[in-house]
Amino acid sequence: MATTPEAKVKTKIKAILKAHNVYYAMPIGTGYGNSGVPDFLCCVNGKFLAIEAKAGKGQATALQLKNLRLINASGGHTLIVSENNYEYLEWVIEECMQ
Repeated sequence: MATTPEAKVKTKIKAILKAHNVYYAMPIGTGYGNSGVPDFLCCVNGKFLAIEAKAGKGQATALQLKNLRLINASGGHTLIVSENNYEYLEWVIEECMQ
């Protein structure tokens, strides 16, 4: 089975998180869960970080953006990561480590 472009982004995100010893969970979207929850829920040095993975020209849905805004309003950090901004994820992790 071929790997989707978004799956490749998620694989790279996992590698970055593991390299920095970041705890993360990936909620599975089912009929019993909350829709629009980010792909990665992380704890970085006691700070909450939520990451939505997108590939190519993929855009976050209105519900995903709403969840990211709610996390920010609660004091958490959020990112939308694609193959174009892995270095920003690295920077955010390093900032959270301080």
